[in-house]
Amino acid sequence: MIGHLEIEREFERFVNDASFSCLAGKGVVHQQGHEVRAYAPLGTRAATIALASDLAAFSEFPASAGTLRAFVAVFPERVPRSELAFERRLWAQLERLHAHERASVPWDPSVSNDVDDPMFAFSFAECAYFVVGLHAHASRISRRFRWPALVFNPHSQFGRLRGEGRFARMQQAIREREMAVQGSLNPNLADFGERSEARQYSGREVEQDWKCPFHRT
Repeated sequence: MIGHLEIEREFERFVNDASFSCLAGKGVVHQQGHEVRAYAPLGTRAATIALASDLAAFSEFPASAGTLRAFVAVFPERVPRSELAFERRLWAQLERLHAHERASVPWDPSVSNDVDDPMFAFSFAECAYFVVGLHAHASRISRRFRWPALVFNPHSQFGRLRGEGRFARMQQAIREREMAVQGSLNPNLADFGERSEARQYSGREVEQDWKCPFHRT
């Protein structure tokens, strides 16, 4: 059994490593604005029940001014053996989360619930999230974490960074670091509102005709 403290320390080492290019992620860890929790295998009913409870609690407390937050769900058991397997289980997990939520809970009105819409973002507990998938078999170096993990980044804080005039500078610095680490940018990258961000969640370079498997009930 892998202990929670080992998982939390491993995640902090991963983010603080030079090969991790996301400065926003580094800022979250530096500010201790992240929560790390471990769950049953990715995509399972057992993982869904516990994750839904924890993510709902996290969603109740938005970040204060000047801080960034992220919820890190780690699934150390029965890890997927390929990028495609991870991608399938990522979307299975998000669909299970959505199905588990009460029908009376609305989608965050600041984003679209249509996966093909350029304004799409995943929503839970009426809070929009940009989801970052991590796993050992990722083709992108900055996504290679020891165990499968989903990082839930509240969308509202990106809007705040834009309003403060910090987002564009941070985005440019991240992309420069990604070029230095990987030698290329992920072709799925796009600014919010240009193309559905669903293409970015797993980290895999998806095909041009890729269709998101998520179905909103």
